[in-house]
Amino acid sequence: MNILNKCFFGVLLMIVGVISLDAASRKPNVLFIASDDLNCDLSCYGDPVVRTPNLDRLASRGTRFDRAYCQFPLCSPSRTSLMTGLRPDTTQVFDLKKHFRTVLPSVVTLPQLFRTNGYFTARVGKIYHYGVPGDIGTSGLDDPQSWDHVVNPRGRDKDEEYLLINHTPKRGLGSSLSFLKAEGKDEEQTDGIGASETIKLLEAHKDRPFFIACGFYRPHCPYVAPKKYFDLLPLDQVQMPSLPSDFSSTVPKPALSFIQPWPWFGVTEMQARESKQAYWASVSFMDAQVGRLLDALERLKLSENTIIVFWSDNGYHVGELGLWKKQSLFENSARVPLIFAVPGQKVKGQGSPRTVELLDIYPTLADLCGLKPHHALAGTSLRPLIDNPSASWDKVAFTQVWRGSFPGYTVRTEQWRYIEWDDGRQGAQLYDYQTDPNEERNLADNPKYARVQAELKALVKQNWKTSFRPPVPARKAQTSKKNKQGGNPTQS
Repeated sequence: MNILNKCFFGVLLMIVGVISLDAASRKPNVLFIASDDLNCDLSCYGDPVVRTPNLDRLASRGTRFDRAYCQFPLCSPSRTSLMTGLRPDTTQVFDLKKHFRTVLPSVVTLPQLFRTNGYFTARVGKIYHYGVPGDIGTSGLDDPQSWDHVVNPRGRDKDEEYLLINHTPKRGLGSSLSFLKAEGKDEEQTDGIGASETIKLLEAHKDRPFFIACGFYRPHCPYVAPKKYFDLLPLDQVQMPSLPSDFSSTVPKPALSFIQPWPWFGVTEMQARESKQAYWASVSFMDAQVGRLLDALERLKLSENTIIVFWSDNGYHVGELGLWKKQSLFENSARVPLIFAVPGQKVKGQGSPRTVELLDIYPTLADLCGLKPHHALAGTSLRPLIDNPSASWDKVAFTQVWRGSFPGYTVRTEQWRYIEWDDGRQGAQLYDYQTDPNEERNLADNPKYARVQAELKALVKQNWKTSFRPPVPARKAQTSKKNKQGGNPTQS
């Protein structure tokens, strides 16, 4: 090799070295994807009916958390807890009206942490709380300090609400069993527009570190999706589970007070099946929008440097035990889908059986991106479980709700769930998921399980030893609020 060739190859190696160093030193991006009111009726979680090929694709390249739980099964308290990294008793957000900045004006939120560290941060759709469908197209209870740029999509689903079929007309749309087999294309729906706007942001900011959050509104009711997604789920494949005849007598009254009348808000079995079909169709529609985002990442060659997080703010009942929607402390309300896909992770496509919380998202992303939080976080980094999904882990999950003037608290381990109402004064529940995965046998106060119940009760007491109790609103205020919302406002 002559001197000229040696010089050429030397320069070429230097260029390649600089490019490799730049790629290695660049901060990882974050694509933060949320789905509203999504339970684990997903094919990647083993559901035999619902088709979610794009979430399956995401799970195959990351870690699926099989026992992930929200801290409060209601949109605003849950999202506030996740985004601040603090438990609801610290944020004092228990309803759909209060903004956390009124209590914690200086708290640094998850996207704000990235923003202060040089990331471009953007929100498309619902990340903090919006009333759905009422606040679609607005900023809802957003937090301007979190973002450099925001987009509030609004599609034909909002404009065509007059076409909805509503099986519960006395309830507000945000808490109804209502649906629409929509005409037109995906891109005309609010979530389709949201996916398109997110892709535009990915294209515009692909050359700098970004934290881009895309919040989908579906499958939150009204359950709206283009007709083709209903066709994926023929009604004969949508069945309601059997109801244990004595179930309501085995649980404390507060356990079922969120659903009146029980079961299924009083609708017929056929109406329940139609509503469930619509919910599942909305899930498949949302999944298709996730697929568009994944395709964009690959097209833009961003997949190898972008952490993807997929989560839902709470779980959702669709008929089991006669239940519907959220705000219960049963499994399908407290449990949420959670998927992390991290560039370079060694173990891919596995589920972790460990018990984790939505609170853990904030410290995990900070850990993965080398950022130092500004305040003490209540969660724990999931990085050890991303590296090894079956790693040793002793964390439990806590979830709470409020029933007027008193709380319901629950602790979940890998085997057990213990629930108590008003510190046990209004009843308790205990379930063993090894023998009773459908929560049909309440073991509370059974002498055989006294030791287990005592241990779990001690965990609840320790976690809520300084519980904040919100003031009870005046009856007149409750009534006017209910009338204004056209139904039960706590379900939105």
